[in-house]
Amino acid sequence: MVNSTLVVAAVLSFACGAVHSWLGERWLIGPLVAPAHRRGILEKSALARQTLRFAWHITTLAWWGMGATLMALAYRPLNGTGLVVLGIIATTFLATGIIALATSRGRHLSWPVFLAIAGLSALPLL
Repeated sequence: MVNSTLVVAAVLSFACGAVHSWLGERWLIGPLVAPAHRRGILEKSALARQTLRFAWHITTLAWWGMGATLMALAYRPLNGTGLVVLGIIATTFLATGIIALATSRGRHLSWPVFLAIAGLSALPLL
């Protein structure tokens, strides 16, 4: 039997990563490393520019990895280890959602998605 709440959480995690990389590259990272806008260390160091870019996109890979884990758990009976993994994922997305909500004062659109993933991931634990 498929756990549909975990499938939805996985899809949200994949979608969040895709939107993060695409919009971030278009509206934040790309402009920051563009020659016309480089300032400070970004102007002087190719390594700093590369680090900024890959660090941004590594976040997407982490969300995709958690999404893949959620998808795998959705198609298996949940045992002790699976429940622990779900607890870790739910807690991670809960903390991420709270931090995004607090630091952006609700203006950044990621927090409801993170909290939804947290809630959907936690449902099998109840």
